[in-house]
Amino acid sequence: MLTTHRLIQLLLGLALYGFSMALMLRANLGLDPWDVLHQGIAPILGLSFGMTVNLIGLIVLLLWIPLRQRPGIGTVMNIIVIGTVVDLVLPLLPDPAGFAPRFAMLVAGIGLNGIAGGAYIGAGLGPGPRDGLMTGLCARTGWPVKIVRTAIELAVLATGWMLGGTVGLGTVLYAVTIGWVVHHALPWFRIAPKPAPTVAALSP
Repeated sequence: MLTTHRLIQLLLGLALYGFSMALMLRANLGLDPWDVLHQGIAPILGLSFGMTVNLIGLIVLLLWIPLRQRPGIGTVMNIIVIGTVVDLVLPLLPDPAGFAPRFAMLVAGIGLNGIAGGAYIGAGLGPGPRDGLMTGLCARTGWPVKIVRTAIELAVLATGWMLGGTVGLGTVLYAVTIGWVVHHALPWFRIAPKPAPTVAALSP
């Protein structure tokens, strides 16, 4: 059910996710696994990076069908808010000089990315295409988020690397830690559904 609380949590989570992506991009220590895939497959398809992101998102949405996942307002907002925030924030971030500040920016980006993922998924208004794949597989297999998310990230990373995507320290660190961060952040933000009113509560 759409409530003000859920909508605010969704928007703040998506905005934080975009901010965290900007941090990782500015750190320049390696792309996250999905962007490694996008970068590797774009020349093969003859598409721009952005168009490749959209196409991969559509393909991932089609994978929701056998997993019985349904898109929601969060799925749509995911596409609109995150990229916009990245574009707004990236020019405002300083370009760090030296490995230590770049690494600090990378670690902060990964940590905030996992927290943001837990926030907007926990709002229960529909995950993004890639997160819907994760939650659908969790529901179908019964495996924990930390295992499923890590497995997806590693599979995507390997495919993108074989296709020529750029892999760095940040890529590896993101792939092996993001599942654990989301797994422990999600319970903080998951909004439980309100119980149905009892007969006594409905009585005058």
